[in-house]
Parts: sequence; C-alpha cells; structure tokens
Amino acid sequence: MNTSATLLPAVVRPAVEDRHWLSSDHCAAPVLDLLNALGWTIAETPEANIHMTSPEGGVYVGWLPEDPSAWAREIVWRVQVLPADGEVWVQEFGVDTPSEAVAGFLAALVTHSSC
Repeated sequence: MNTSATLLPAVVRPAVEDRHWLSSDHCAAPVLDLLNALGWTIAETPEANIHMTSPEGGVYVGWLPEDPSAWAREIVWRVQVLPADGEVWVQEFGVDTPSEAVAGFLAALVTHSSC
C-alpha cells in the first residue's frame, strides 16, 4: 500500500538563524520536574545537593553542585544504574551540560526500562 505524499506531515526545519542551542543555566528544574512526575524519591541536602532515587531503587541521580569530589572530577550530574541482572554502570555529566539534555537522557532511560 502506498501513502500519498500529501497525507504525510511536512518536514519543518527552522532557519539556521532561528536555531538556539541549549546551554547550561546551572538549573536542575527540568530533571527535577521529570523525576518528580515519575514518582521518584527526591532529597535535598543542606549544601544544596539533590539526590533522587527511582521508585524501585534501581537508579540514582545526583545533582551535585556543592560536592567537592564531583567538582574535582568536573561533573555536576551523576546517574548510577543498578540493574538486577547486570553490572552497575555510571554516566556523569559536566558542569556545562544543559539540564534539558540530562532530562532527555533520563527520559530515554526510563522509557526503555522499568525504572
């Protein structure tokens, strides 16, 4: 069966001058909003670090703007996955990584798992 080209949605591409690439604003809100909506446990520390855990406990996300060891490694985000049937793995994001990019990574992670 062939689909008429008139029935397909048009591809919309913004003009080069209309493209705005993300840059870090050092705000955790996109990640916090996503994980809060998914029912994750969210705990803030007095130092302004935030620790988030998936409902079943298999994934940890840390927003670590005031953690000296994170700053020594030049990271501010830490994602740690503890699969029930595999090896633990970690993904860290640097201080200039936009939180929207981290939220996108996490959205893809939870879409393809039982997090």
